[in-house]
Amino acid sequence: MTKEKSSLVARQYLVPFILVTSLFFIWGFARSILDVLNKHFQETMDITIARSSMVQATTYIGYFLMAIPAGLFLTRFGYRKGVVLGLLLFALGAFLFLPCEATGSFNFYLIALFIIGCGLVVLETAANPYVTELGDRSTGASRLNLAQSFNGLGCILAPGLVAPLIFTESGESNLSLPYTVMGVAVVLVALLFCRVKLPEIGGDSTMPESKTGATLASLFRNRHFMMGVVALFFYEISEISINSLFINYVTHDGWLDARTAAVVLSIGGLGLFMCARVIGSAVMSRVAAEKVLLVCAVMTVLGSFLVTCNLGLLSKIGLFSCYAFEAIMFPTIFAISVRGLGDSTKLASSLLMMTPLGGAVGTLLMGMVADAATMSASFIVPCIGYCFVLLYASLASRRK
Repeated sequence: MTKEKSSLVARQYLVPFILVTSLFFIWGFARSILDVLNKHFQETMDITIARSSMVQATTYIGYFLMAIPAGLFLTRFGYRKGVVLGLLLFALGAFLFLPCEATGSFNFYLIALFIIGCGLVVLETAANPYVTELGDRSTGASRLNLAQSFNGLGCILAPGLVAPLIFTESGESNLSLPYTVMGVAVVLVALLFCRVKLPEIGGDSTMPESKTGATLASLFRNRHFMMGVVALFFYEISEISINSLFINYVTHDGWLDARTAAVVLSIGGLGLFMCARVIGSAVMSRVAAEKVLLVCAVMTVLGSFLVTCNLGLLSKIGLFSCYAFEAIMFPTIFAISVRGLGDSTKLASSLLMMTPLGGAVGTLLMGMVADAATMSASFIVPCIGYCFVLLYASLASRRK
């Protein structure tokens, strides 16, 4: 199914699109570092894979708990103030890495990561739906995939820049340095957003408190929207858990050492991920998003199943195919889910941004399976997650 090509971004919204797209880079960078921290804490604190997975779990619990408050804040105060709040929360968590490193407490690090997670979910709750509204509705999924490509760029750069500071030949590391730099950077970005005006689009900038409960109730009754929430939850199980344990998988059989694995994750896996999003954005300007999603879901199920079967080189090819074909899933499911919601979009976004909790669930489950069996066997967890995305894509294609 093809469609006529529409302008990707409306001309009057070009500057807001560029500004908001910069936020995608910030949270991509921050989330990608978690995958390096996971392996680092295993080595420096002698903890199990399941225990180190609390790095991701704590961050995404912050997503789950802060998502609804983020949506309410955006509904009450608008997109710009929401972005500033998210950036300041992120900076607070980043600066806490200084006392964390001084104490050497794993639990203290988890508190800092929880605060960072709270900041990131505010940013994502604001930016994702905002980008879908900056042009024709038919190009919303393509536009969000393009913006999310900069999320991929942040994911690529983070492991390569941070890993040399964490996995050093001397055995010493400096976790506070990259986080302090990030804290300063996001404070400067917050000051920039304080001085610019983002037009409120896709509905009124505020919503009466008396209407909030009714809006949430209507969203829960919206079958199409709730299917999207479930699909995103299972997608996050797959995507985040694979990223979290990528280094463990490729170092388990001596294929790579931890430092090299971080570079391969950055350039190989996440580089492929970013390129696939750019390509996906171009494809979806011509082909229905639902159809593209269906094809990609089939390929991720196949790729993750190959890894689970432990077939040597074929399994490694399957691993990288997951990165290539999962790339368009989050922005595509998100754009399809919020399409046509109007004034309910901000609250709908907050419900969708609760779904990264799936990453915490998936990482914990993969860690438990890996500790009890093998790293290859643990990939049954993301394989199941992709199966649910495949089911959603099939239903969405029929609906389209």
